Amino acid sequence: MASASTPARPRCSWRWLRWPLALLGLVALLLLGPLGVLASGTLDLDTPWHRSSREGTGQAPDPAAEPGAIVLVYGARTVRWRGAFGIHPWIATKRAGAQQYTVWQIVGWRARDGSDALVTGHTLTPDARWYGAWPEQLAEHRGASAEALIDQIEAAALRYPWRHRYALWPGPNSNTFVAWVAREVPGLRLDLPPTAIGKDYLGPATFVAPAPSGTGWQASLWGLAGITLARDEGLELNLLGLSFGIDVDDLALRLPGVGRWPRAGGNAAAR
Repeated sequence: MASASTPARPRCSWRWLRWPLALLGLVALLLLGPLGVLASGTLDLDTPWHRSSREGTGQAPDPAAEPGAIVLVYGARTVRWRGAFGIHPWIATKRAGAQQYTVWQIVGWRARDGSDALVTGHTLTPDARWYGAWPEQLAEHRGASAEALIDQIEAAALRYPWRHRYALWPGPNSNTFVAWVAREVPGLRLDLPPTAIGKDYLGPATFVAPAPSGTGWQASLWGLAGITLARDEGLELNLLGLSFGIDVDDLALRLPGVGRWPRAGGNAAAR
C-alpha cells in the first residue's frame, strides 16, 4: 500500500530583505567618511566651546585696504563630534566704502523658545574661526557685481521662512539658510560641499528646486533622500543627510564627512 506523500513545505524566501539590507549596507559605507574624520584627530573634541578660538584667520580682505564691495561665504566644521559630519556656514557682505563686514547666519540655540534664529552682526574679521574650526571660503565676489548682490542677499535673508525653527538634522538649520539664500540669489554661484547637511531641505511641501549654485536642479524628500544634478555641484545623491557623488567641474569626489576630495589648497580642517 503506497504511503501518502507529505506536502512539501514552502521555502522561506528572504528576497524581501534584500533591499533593506542593501540600504543598511550603503548607510554603513557612507558613515565611514565621518568615522574617518573622527579617527583622524583633526577635530578638537576636548576644548569647551566657550574657550575655543574665535580669532580671524587672515583670509578676508582688510576693509580699510579694500574700498570696493565684497561678498564672502565661509563654512567651518561644527563644534565637537558633530564636526565629523557637517559644517556651519555664514555669509559676509561689505558695501563699497564700508569699514566693516556684515555677517548673516542662523544660530540654532536662539530658536529653542521660538525666537528669531537669524543673527546679523558687524565685524572686521568675517573669516574668524568657528569655535576653533578653520573656515573654508566657499564663494567670493568683489566690485560692482558684489554690490549688486548685497541688496539681493539682504532681502533674501529677511525672507527666510524658517527663522523661528531649527533642527540639526535634516533641517532647517544654518546650512538650509545659506542654501535658501543662494537659490534666491543665483548670481552668488554657491557650491556648498556635501558636508553642508541641511542644504537639501526644501521645506515640508517642496520637492523640486534649483540647486544652490543656480546651475542645475535638485529633488529632495525633506532633506532625507534626494538627487542634485548641476554644472557646479555635479551629480550628488543624498541619503539620510549623507551626500555623495562626483563633481565633474572640479574633478573631485563628493564624500560624506570628508567633503570634496581631493581638495584644492590642502585640508583646511587640519589647520
